[in-house]
Amino acid sequence: MRIAIGLASAVILAGCGGGESGNSTATAPAAPVAGATAPAGTQWTDKVEKTAEGGFRMGNPDAPVKLIEYGSRTCGHCAAFATTGMEPLKAQIATGKVSFEFRDFLLNPIDLGAALLGQCAGPGPFFAIMDQMYEQQATLLQGGPKEGDPFFQQVEAMAPAQRTAALAERYGYLAFVQQRGVPEAKARQCLADQSAIDALVKGNEAAQKEYNIPGTPTFILNGKVLENTGTWPQVEAALKAAGA
Repeated sequence: MRIAIGLASAVILAGCGGGESGNSTATAPAAPVAGATAPAGTQWTDKVEKTAEGGFRMGNPDAPVKLIEYGSRTCGHCAAFATTGMEPLKAQIATGKVSFEFRDFLLNPIDLGAALLGQCAGPGPFFAIMDQMYEQQATLLQGGPKEGDPFFQQVEAMAPAQRTAALAERYGYLAFVQQRGVPEAKARQCLADQSAIDALVKGNEAAQKEYNIPGTPTFILNGKVLENTGTWPQVEAALKAAGA
């Protein structure tokens, strides 16, 4: 996959999988934390809110164990975590002990369009769309243009907003969200939303400054970066160590 098309408003220093080599650092288990009952007639896994940092959080906002993922929608390691870890993670979220927030991290210009479209429908379907986007990641990326395709020269000559939309359409992300209930007009409006683009870029810059993101996925547990942790068994062990 070619990712050399410049993202004019940001310099991305991390890469896919850069944060998960080696073994996770062992920590002493914490005392188990208390859960919380969701409001009557609801489940914590149904409670999804957009956060001030631009992420989307599932679960009890007051959960004592707070897990954040910085993930790229084109990163295979992130897709592996989503397809193996989200269901068991949701079981922990359902107890009210754990909340999970996903924050889009841009590794390449394709990520930008995918993130804008992934957030386009708002909090309600956010995680369902994200999970399905990861499930179909390989198909979406393999269906894009191949090396040497004149499309790349064409897109490099475009203005940034046109480039984002062209990549999203050519790689199939535009059709993907349309098939999940987002009208084409709304999807194109999301792709052209400069305030949303600026928020993503600023959020990435802030993440680099605060956490020095080594790669995707990177997990933050109760404000601390989980070093060398990128798979569900590693994250599960860290959650248990935090008392979940």
